[in-house]
Amino acid sequence: MYSSSKPKLQQGNAKRIGLIVLAVIIILPVLYTWAMLSWSYSTGERAGWLQKLSNKGVICKTDEGELSLIAVPGAAPEKFFFTVRDPAVVKQIQALMGRRVSLHYEQKVGLPSSCFGETSYFVTGVEEVSESSLPPWTSKPAEAPATAPVPAPAPATPAAPR
Repeated sequence: MYSSSKPKLQQGNAKRIGLIVLAVIIILPVLYTWAMLSWSYSTGERAGWLQKLSNKGVICKTDEGELSLIAVPGAAPEKFFFTVRDPAVVKQIQALMGRRVSLHYEQKVGLPSSCFGETSYFVTGVEEVSESSLPPWTSKPAEAPATAPVPAPAPATPAAPR
């Protein structure tokens, strides 16, 4: 008598191996992405003038911003492009638009797509820089001059006869 249990056993092993390969193909990229988002290549701060914040993207919408860095007078301003993932930080940035701020950021490298942001710099916090800490060469907003009373014009003297 011939037993056909061996081919059924091989079919079961093939299905199991296929499921394991499929799980690995799905799980490894998810673990890699999670690791890259959890780990920071660098952290730091940048100070400058907030110029722009916009919500960009066709499929993946991200909040992208621009900070103008001014190092010394007469130098061309450098721009720092950044991404914001936290909605609370987006609201703080919108409230400080056009002002001098300090951005706290984390740099993430190795992210698999631009769906996480167009830049590798992810802002985690923002605070306004007070005017007392501005360098002396930056222009402070001009104060309105005190209005002094305008003197009345002197009475006209009659012309002397010729």
